[in-house]
Amino acid sequence: MKEWNDLLYRIIWGDWLLYAFLGTGLYFSIGTRFFQIRSIKKWMFYTFGKMLEKKDKTKAKQGGVTQFQALCTALGGTLGTGNIVGVATALTAGGSGAIVWMWISAWIGMMTSFAEKTLGILFRYPSKDGTWVGGPMVYMERGLHSKGLAIFFSIICILASFGMGNMTQAHSITEAFQLSVGGKPLVIGIFLALLLGSVFLGGMKGLVGVTEKLVPFIAIFYIIGSCIVIVHFRQRLLPAIGDMVFQSFNPQAMVGGVGGYGIKKTMTIGISRGIFSNEAGLGSSVIIHSQAEVSEPSIQGFWGIQEVFLDTIIMCTLTALVILTSGVYDGTDRVDGTVLVTQAFGTVLGTYGAWFIRWSMILFGFATLISWSYYGKKCVSYLVGEKWVMLYEGVYCGIAVIGSTLSLETVWKFADNMNGLLAIPNLIAIVLLSPYVFRELKKFEKKEV
Repeated sequence: MKEWNDLLYRIIWGDWLLYAFLGTGLYFSIGTRFFQIRSIKKWMFYTFGKMLEKKDKTKAKQGGVTQFQALCTALGGTLGTGNIVGVATALTAGGSGAIVWMWISAWIGMMTSFAEKTLGILFRYPSKDGTWVGGPMVYMERGLHSKGLAIFFSIICILASFGMGNMTQAHSITEAFQLSVGGKPLVIGIFLALLLGSVFLGGMKGLVGVTEKLVPFIAIFYIIGSCIVIVHFRQRLLPAIGDMVFQSFNPQAMVGGVGGYGIKKTMTIGISRGIFSNEAGLGSSVIIHSQAEVSEPSIQGFWGIQEVFLDTIIMCTLTALVILTSGVYDGTDRVDGTVLVTQAFGTVLGTYGAWFIRWSMILFGFATLISWSYYGKKCVSYLVGEKWVMLYEGVYCGIAVIGSTLSLETVWKFADNMNGLLAIPNLIAIVLLSPYVFRELKKFEKKEV
């Protein structure tokens, strides 16, 4: 099994898949005349500018999911090791210029994310209980009329939720928890499973309610810690940015940056483990975005752009600046990414630097556990019906216990493979359905004129 897993990894995670991600983003960027750049004020206005309106809050009370709640849940699945270790991996692989190429690839990938979320709203349909049924499996079935492709995506998404969404996160949480306060892996795993079970008891409202509060807290927690370090070394900020731009024309930096997009994490194991830090093109976050109460498909597409912006342009950049301004990275180190980031925060926070990173990983990991459980549940419901969801939840909690106690070298590679397999049918689908995306955006822009 290990040999087959390794072989599949080499096939899936070749350069061709990274180019497929970038090519798809470039295709949608050109097709929309680089909407993410020319209309930045517009998508910013229709996301953060609108999220506090009373109308949005009313819809949430009526059983819907607000656009902000959908964003928080989606970010719960993307924010994590990719924003911390993945950035350090990009730096060590391609130098400081890799971050500039990460920015470029993220801006291109924004339109891939826009396309996914637009299609998710366009092809969704109401279920018997009034909630929405949506996601890549739905636009594959109703848009491409390919039930087989939809079933394949759903099965892989369930497996991915067990691997990258669960076991790897549970293992990282357990390690970080042990280093912080101690405890046996089995005990930590059982406690983690009980926490998950309590979230599941609250149903969909409980799940999005947790992510709506947890994700902003995690983001603010990490942003404050990062800013403390950056402000402390503020005299090094401009030189660091200048060096990033200068080094971005170094061929080695270009390689590291392209890998960083796939992360989000870099033509190495660190990249795929970062798992497409923003996950644009993976399709998983479309499942929660499809639940948002919104009338215009393009508006939810704007939230997809915002998701990539926050994940990569904001969070990843903060990590990079912490490392570069702190002086712990001299351009030649090849230390472990976690060690490098811990050293960077430690320059200002001292022994609390390690504590800060560990608890950031714990919080990021738990948010990811919650978000991916939702993706898995929706795929189970799509395949075999709502009655099987409770069984899935029980299995998901049990796997969290297993993940806390196992060595996950093979599981990591399995998780990487499942994510790669998720991306392939999704990229094919959104490219084939691209006329719908271009039509919806044109229709929205004409209405705005």
